[in-house]
Amino acid sequence: MGTANRFKLFSIRGGVHPQDRKQLSADQAIESLPLPPLLHIPLQQHIGAPAEPLVRRGDQVKKGALLARSQGAISAPVHAPTSGRIMGIGGYPAHHASGLSVRTITLKPDGRDEWIDNLDPVADPFSLEPDEIARRVAEAGIVGMGGATFPSAVKLNLRRRYSLHTLVINGAECEPYLTCDDRLMRERSDAVLDGVRLMAHGLGVDRVLFAIEDNKPAAQLAMRSAAANHPAVTVVGLPTRYPMGSEKHLVQALTGKETPARGLTADIGIVVHNVATALAVHEALREGRPLISRVMTVSGAAIRTPRNLLVPLGTPLSHLIDYCGGFSQEPSRLISGGPMMGQPLPSTRVPVVKGSNGLLALTDEEIQAGREMPCIRCASCVQACPCGLVPLEMAAHIRAGSLDSSVKLGLLDCIACGSCAYVCPSHIPLAHCFNFAKGELAARQRTQHKQGETKRLAEARSLRMEAAKQAKRAAMLKRKQEQAAQKAPAAEVVSSEAQT
Repeated sequence: MGTANRFKLFSIRGGVHPQDRKQLSADQAIESLPLPPLLHIPLQQHIGAPAEPLVRRGDQVKKGALLARSQGAISAPVHAPTSGRIMGIGGYPAHHASGLSVRTITLKPDGRDEWIDNLDPVADPFSLEPDEIARRVAEAGIVGMGGATFPSAVKLNLRRRYSLHTLVINGAECEPYLTCDDRLMRERSDAVLDGVRLMAHGLGVDRVLFAIEDNKPAAQLAMRSAAANHPAVTVVGLPTRYPMGSEKHLVQALTGKETPARGLTADIGIVVHNVATALAVHEALREGRPLISRVMTVSGAAIRTPRNLLVPLGTPLSHLIDYCGGFSQEPSRLISGGPMMGQPLPSTRVPVVKGSNGLLALTDEEIQAGREMPCIRCASCVQACPCGLVPLEMAAHIRAGSLDSSVKLGLLDCIACGSCAYVCPSHIPLAHCFNFAKGELAARQRTQHKQGETKRLAEARSLRMEAAKQAKRAAMLKRKQEQAAQKAPAAEVVSSEAQT
């Protein structure tokens, strides 16, 4: 088994060193959060098409029951986090900065927490074919739990299209404050490693690199101990630098290989999965359990008692805050995820979803938000950008309304890590600017697609109408010919009689 001092690491450009503030919750063991009075379970907790509900108001369901099935190739099903009664299906505020409503199933727990009868654990998952592993992972509703929420089965099936050789497990957890993956590696190291090995088996690779930042020595020790008898798994210590957990930069640091622009790490034979995803795979295959809960960190100076909690999906964030003793002071900002890439939250009513790895309540002192000033062209953002972009130029083009020019400068290669905004002495919200521009581009593409589709449908309608006219003309001509053919013999008879 490899170790940090025997494994060669490669340098990556840019990055920053924010205060990690992990000490607030790093020593807090994972606690199970009691059930709230109501669970609000969104049908869209993943990238792709929303799940289609299979239940109706008034239905009684058990823990783990299928509430909504996946739709299409990129989708994921949704399961009941506990037993209880379906109160309704309708709009509820999304776990998103917009606060817009999304279709949501509301479940009232009955307190019995009774599992379904048809759990289907596998005694020896390593005896399963890769396709069967992917199928079970899909049916369990597992998605990337580091925040990307891409359906995990789709990644496992990449072996069909790419020549894969390495699985990378992302245990960097480079965002400040967050410690949920750290605690999982410390407390559930054997289960995490089992999930890792099962994913490697499903991908058909014989090499695993398990990457953990050096500010988590206890996690490194626990995972090295768990992997001691598995030579295919190498636990690698990474330098503590943000955004080391970015998928493409993590791969570059471990292998020296650069992922093609706008490509996948699979293009160079590598697939990346998160620590929590590995645990979910273990539970799905070994215990037959779908993804119905997750561990997340509740932290920030405005939280009275920061904790790491095992939370049922659909739990309102207010319930987590109350369990942690409430606010010690009114927070200046609520964030889902980490402070660098996390999303500001509109309220504490929104529910926990599969991609929720943290809830932060930050004070003015932690945010240190200064007044925005003009760019002084110091190029600090250029030095910090891990993607080698020129943020100050991109921002200038975006503000001038020239989105096409910003794309040529690399806007679509931006990973929205926020390093540029973090170092900007003028406090320019560069990351927000780029996210806005990407949203505008996406809206423009949707409009163009809609216009193109409308044009295609109109042309298809014109062709159908023209074909119908031609068919009608042909039918009329045929009838006339038939009528003429029928009249011809009669005319010949009349003519013959007249001659006689």
